[in-house]
Amino acid sequence: MIRRAAAEALGTALLVAIVIGSGIQATRLTSDVGLQLLANSVATVFGLAVLILIFGPISGAHFNPVVSIADWVFKGLRPVEVAIYSAAQIGGGVAGAVLANAMFGLPAVSISQHVRSDTPLWIGEVTATAGLVLLIFMLVRTGRGALAPAAVGAYIGAAYWFTSSTSFANPAVTIGRIFSDTFAGIAPSSVPGFVIAQLVGAAIGVGVVKFLVPQPVRSVA
Repeated sequence: MIRRAAAEALGTALLVAIVIGSGIQATRLTSDVGLQLLANSVATVFGLAVLILIFGPISGAHFNPVVSIADWVFKGLRPVEVAIYSAAQIGGGVAGAVLANAMFGLPAVSISQHVRSDTPLWIGEVTATAGLVLLIFMLVRTGRGALAPAAVGAYIGAAYWFTSSTSFANPAVTIGRIFSDTFAGIAPSSVPGFVIAQLVGAAIGVGVVKFLVPQPVRSVA
């Protein structure tokens, strides 16, 4: 359990460092917001896929409390394991923000002023999170878990662009992004709305998976 929790903490820290760091780098290289988002999303696609490959064999590479909660619903984790995973993920998310700030010579902690609080954004988070949970557990329950690194990275990259919220889809990453007042940051006041939307999206995703695949199968043609 210690190794698994450490893998979740380290993986989430590196994920947040990738998200925030690439956002900082993008704003330093160009003033075009579209190009900034493109750079941010491309770095996240490849970085997330690599992190899943690295940590997947150890902890399952959740890096996300809603994924851990969904795994409990599908009887993969016990409640105490969900609690440990979630604490590790949130702690890792904060550490990743501090690391990204430090890499670019910014104050180690700078609370974001980027307000993201509006109904369309919450709808975007519901959609992004539902899709993420649907993807992960459809792959697992149909025996195609080996595709997760590429598939999850591709989905998050696409969701950067097709959702209004740019697809946080992760409470630990959302909390971590409070601590960097940069391109990828989010103001503390905006976090509750995002987290609630993510939990709702996760519930929808779980419900759809249960409807489509009531019992795990080896593979689906």
